[in-house]
Amino acid sequence: MTRSVRRLRLLHALVAGLVAALALTATTAAPAPATAQTAPPASVPAYWLVASDGGIFSFGGAPFHGSTGGIVLNKPVVGMAPTPDGGGYWLVASDGGIFSFGDAQFYGSTGNIRLNQPIVGMAPTPGGLGYWLVAADGGIFAFGDANFFGSTGGMVLNRPIIGMIAAPDGSGYFLIASDGGTFSFGSAPFYGSLGGIPLKNPIAAAATTPTANGYWFSDTEGEVSAFGQASYFGSAPAPLNKPIVGMAEAPGTGAFVGGTYPSGSYGYDVSKFNMNAPTCTTGLPTGDHDISIVQVDGGVDPAPASPNTPDYPNPCLATEAAWAGAGLNLYTYLDNIGPASGQLCDTTTNCETVGYDAGIHAFEDATAAGVNADVPWWLDVENGPMDWTTNTADNAATVAGAIAALHNTEGIADVGIYASPDNWNGIVGAYQPAAPYWMADWLGTGTAACADVANQEAKNELPNGPVEIVQYSDDENGADGDYAC
Repeated sequence: MTRSVRRLRLLHALVAGLVAALALTATTAAPAPATAQTAPPASVPAYWLVASDGGIFSFGGAPFHGSTGGIVLNKPVVGMAPTPDGGGYWLVASDGGIFSFGDAQFYGSTGNIRLNQPIVGMAPTPGGLGYWLVAADGGIFAFGDANFFGSTGGMVLNRPIIGMIAAPDGSGYFLIASDGGTFSFGSAPFYGSLGGIPLKNPIAAAATTPTANGYWFSDTEGEVSAFGQASYFGSAPAPLNKPIVGMAEAPGTGAFVGGTYPSGSYGYDVSKFNMNAPTCTTGLPTGDHDISIVQVDGGVDPAPASPNTPDYPNPCLATEAAWAGAGLNLYTYLDNIGPASGQLCDTTTNCETVGYDAGIHAFEDATAAGVNADVPWWLDVENGPMDWTTNTADNAATVAGAIAALHNTEGIADVGIYASPDNWNGIVGAYQPAAPYWMADWLGTGTAACADVANQEAKNELPNGPVEIVQYSDDENGADGDYAC
């Protein structure tokens, strides 16, 4: 199947998720039942990942309660679930055997039952007095105070089930397939899926936030996708000894894992405008630098000629990437202009496609230039002339499509946003992608600084991933100057 055909299938999932995410700005999630324990008020909803050997990876400051990493297992670990207060978790093996850590209690298993299909995941009940196990065919096994709301055990599935997420009040759950599709039972809320999106790696695990205002998916390589109001705290380091098989929500501190640049690093971002293109022999900053962010594509040039012509790629890309060295990150200039038509897209669906195609195009351009494209990427979202429509939902769809292309299809762990707080919401409205943020220096109130981040976040609805970088100058040693927060 060609990408041009497959991209049409992703639109339903992406648009539905985007609409659900934007709707959250006007709604409040239902409170958890009084019988359930709650995490300490100061904690941040973070997450754990678990590998098939039972090794645990903590993100967002989530605590460690133990693992089966040093135990010889009869069957591999396939999933995990947290206790309500985050003081423990359960691991489940493919035969349904349960391993309890911290304050997690044992309520039963399928370890002695002959299964039609192996167990692939689990989810806890709200009060932590029970749990569900789910098999690859979607069969459900309930233990403790868990109730049965239905299953896909009698359905013919396109892809096997890999995990499940429960409603916060225990009144339902939905099952997740390896292609990112979902099956809902009872009253579990829906904020989008990856069904229909071409994935580099299959989805292997999922977890919900404690207030059920969002959830995370992880693929087998530990690359995490966030939906609704779930925040992004990083993905698993590569390469892994064993594939990721499970995920669970955890009380954390909000610390980000996996950023390219340690706090206090400084350097530059460069583009074709820094060098004497197309010969590309002079113009790069000299001296030491840790941060090296290089332009790949330049969007389209709204020249007087009609239609507008694509301005791809950066002719100095290979030279600038060699200058960047080990600190290489890549960025692409994003807009709402379709390269084929040269015109602004005019529907949310069309704009989603424009963004997706732009992400794929940028990745392919980087690869064609001989540049390592498997590094963190940034989407440059600026309010240039003729770059965006007046419909903020359409513009948000373009950004969502580009994130899906790079993160889910090309397998880039960290895809962030470069934008100014002064005009981000004017372009995309209330859209807050769960993505790292690089704050541009062109602020109406002065230059960007790490100390100003909280103030900008209070005034604007910015990407809700970590603020990794601020651009503090547009003329530092002949280039844009950047600093890691």
